[in-house]
Amino acid sequence: MMRITTLEHRFVRSVPRELVPGILYVSMDYATAVHSCCCGCGEQVVTPLSPTDWKMIYDGASVSLMPSIGNWQLRCRSHYVIREGRVIEAEPWSAAQVAAEHRRDKAAKANFYGEQVDGRSTDNRVAGEITSTPRRSSNWWSSIATWLLGRSDK
Repeated sequence: MMRITTLEHRFVRSVPRELVPGILYVSMDYATAVHSCCCGCGEQVVTPLSPTDWKMIYDGASVSLMPSIGNWQLRCRSHYVIREGRVIEAEPWSAAQVAAEHRRDKAAKANFYGEQVDGRSTDNRVAGEITSTPRRSSNWWSSIATWLLGRSDK
């Protein structure tokens, strides 16, 4: 059962040291949302905002975060969704579900950032480790890097 059922958002530059339960602190400067766990355990929950992590929707009145928040590393193992400032409790996940999500997340990051999952074990690497591959990417980050370095792709 969730002790905190609504979250009021606060746009901040930096997250305060002491979190007030029921407040979702959103730092656009650091692309991060932080709140005190909605189960009431008091643990800090950090949700990085990025194409491969959480996505935030601000509709002018409330904030939603997707996907769900699964606090698998915390003692409480709480799982919930934040939709339009409301906290909606979700079903608990098994260890197998958590492991599958970690694999999916790792693959999504590798795909987005232009890395490949290497199934071979070479150079003291473990099978399944993510390794960088030198490939040209047309993603946003490479465009920024090109602009900062003053190079042209033309």
